[in-house]
Amino acid sequence: MTVYPVAKINLGLNVVERRADGYHNLQTVFYPIPIKDSLEVQTASDGAATDHDCTLEVSNIRIDGDTQSNLVVRAYNLLKKDFPEMPRLHARLQKNIPTQAGMGGGSSDCAYMIRLLNDSCNLKMDETTMERYAASLGADCAFFIKGRPCYAEGIGDKMTPLQLDLGGWHIGVVKPDIPVPTKEAFAMITPHYPEKSPRDIVMQPVSTWAAELKNDFEDSVFPLHPEIRAVKEQLYQIGATYAAMSGSGSAVFGLFTEQPAMLEKNFPGMFTFASKL
Repeated sequence: MTVYPVAKINLGLNVVERRADGYHNLQTVFYPIPIKDSLEVQTASDGAATDHDCTLEVSNIRIDGDTQSNLVVRAYNLLKKDFPEMPRLHARLQKNIPTQAGMGGGSSDCAYMIRLLNDSCNLKMDETTMERYAASLGADCAFFIKGRPCYAEGIGDKMTPLQLDLGGWHIGVVKPDIPVPTKEAFAMITPHYPEKSPRDIVMQPVSTWAAELKNDFEDSVFPLHPEIRAVKEQLYQIGATYAAMSGSGSAVFGLFTEQPAMLEKNFPGMFTFASKL
């Protein structure tokens, strides 16, 4: 069985307060976009020489570290504890969503693995149950169980569905080859509540967003990585109605009334993607 985990962008991202546990409460809107990984699982061969119930093979984009620590495998192991009847599996993950981009690729892979296991192993979990498992593995993992636009609060785990449809708009995504560690992104943030919630701003015409819809991480990331700021500025120069960094970066997206042309030429050596939403 094969599924295709999608990416997300953040429409506005406000860091509103520091929590007692050291994390931060946020306000943001999650919106799915059609950059997709490919995740396939097969029952493991009986003679396979491995000590693990789930093995993982990753292709296209390298992911550092032991595959047993990957969220795909962790999702399997989490469910295996409560559903011991699940068979041993081998998973193949083709990565197309850039890593360290602020687009939730790993979280999406995790959620889609839970959905895939639910269907292929007939676990009979409802969406609420799957969201609970996903949330225990990462703050924004639960979003990808449904994968529909929502307003998120808390650490990104308290979600409210939004009737937001950007159909007809075109998106361009550019990611320079610059990793932005989460600690670095938070370093210069002063938590505060915005004058207007991103939940309200995104219900306005997109033409108003540039003046009001803000990603607070740009304040800390752009001074350290001016190349990322330059990408945002250039997206506006080539016609974006709205442009912003997604999550804590380093991907930047623009919304266009028409398909953005020549992204590869305008952003040489960077990951680029363009599509109608």
